[in-house]
Amino acid sequence: MGTVACQQVPAPAAQPRVCAYVSNSQNDTVSVIDVAGLRVVAEVKVGCRPLGLAAHPNRPEVYVAVGGADRVAVVDVRRQEVVAQIPVGHGPFFVDFFPDGRQAFVLNAGSNSVTVIDCTQQRADATIGVKHTPGPGSASPDGQLLLVPSRMNSNVAVIDRASLRVVASIPVAAQPTQVAILPDSSKAFVAASGADQVSVVDLKRRVLLAHIPVGKTPTDLALKPDGGELFVTNFGSGTVTVINSWTNNATETLTTGRNPSQLEATKDGSRLYVSDFSSGQVLAIEVPTRKVLTGVQVGWQPTAMALTPDEALLLVVNTGSNDVAVVDTAGHLLLTLIPVGLSPHAIAIQSIQEENLEQW
Repeated sequence: MGTVACQQVPAPAAQPRVCAYVSNSQNDTVSVIDVAGLRVVAEVKVGCRPLGLAAHPNRPEVYVAVGGADRVAVVDVRRQEVVAQIPVGHGPFFVDFFPDGRQAFVLNAGSNSVTVIDCTQQRADATIGVKHTPGPGSASPDGQLLLVPSRMNSNVAVIDRASLRVVASIPVAAQPTQVAILPDSSKAFVAASGADQVSVVDLKRRVLLAHIPVGKTPTDLALKPDGGELFVTNFGSGTVTVINSWTNNATETLTTGRNPSQLEATKDGSRLYVSDFSSGQVLAIEVPTRKVLTGVQVGWQPTAMALTPDEALLLVVNTGSNDVAVVDTAGHLLLTLIPVGLSPHAIAIQSIQEENLEQW
C-alpha cells in the first residue's frame, strides 16, 4: 500500500493592524485608536496645537502639522512615537501627500507659504510663498501640480512640482476654501464660501472656465471615482448640491440637515456621508438613488470623518464633545463613543500588515 502525501494547508493571511489617529488641538497630543478593539491605546505627545494630519500612502507613518511649533511631527505607527520633527513655515495647519508618497506638502497659515517635504530624507525640499491666507491644498492625481486656494485674495496658486515654484495664479470666486481635481487632472473645482459658488478651472490652459451657483457657504467637495459628478456641502443652507462635472452645471439639490460640514465617500462612490455640525448627526446619501438616510446621532459638533479600509465602520470626530463616534455602516447606527483629547481636529487611518513591520 503506497504512502499518501500530506497536503500542506496554507496559513491564513495575516490581518492588517488598523489604527485611527486623532489630533487633539488643545492638549498637544494625537490619540491612537485600535479599530479592532475600539479603544485608545496610546496618546502621542507631538507638540503645541496639532491640527491637520495624514497617513503616509506607503510607509508606516503619520504626518502631523503642529501649528504652535512650526513643524511637522512624524509618528512611527509601529512604536506609536514621534521619530522626526521637520521645521516648516509659521502656523502649519494642513498636511497631505503627493500621490506617489515621495513628498508631502504643508500649508502654513502664518507665513502664507507651502513647505514641500522629502519623505525619505524627512527634510524640507522647499518653502514656496503663496498669497494671503492659504486654504487646504490639493495635489493633482498625475502628481505634477499642487493647487492652493487663497481665501483673502480669491485666487488659486498653481505650483509645478518639478520646479517647486508658482507657475500660475488663477482668479476664482470670493473666499475659496476647498479644491477637488478630476481624475485625469484636466479640471479643478474650487468651493468659494464667500460667493456661494464653485469655480471651475481648466488646468491645461490654466484659466477660469465658469462660476457655478450653489447653496450658502459651500465648505467641502467630493468627486465620484469616475469624476462625473461633484457633491458640495452648503453649510449655510443645509443642503448638498450635485454638479455635473463634464457640463459644469448644478443638477440637483439635496436636503441634508442644518449645517452640513464635511463629506466622506466610499471607494466605489455609491454612498456619501455628511457630517451635520449643528445637529450632531451624520447622514448618508445613497448616490445612485439620491436617497438621504435618516441621520445617526453621533455627538456634539461632528466634523472630520474617516472610513476603515473595509468600509465597515465610519469614525467621526466630535470637536465639541471631545470624542470619536463609531458608526456601523451596514446598519447605519452608532456603535460607541471613544473619548479622546481636547478639541479633536482631524482624523487619519493607517493600516499595515504585521509581518511587514520589520522591513521598514
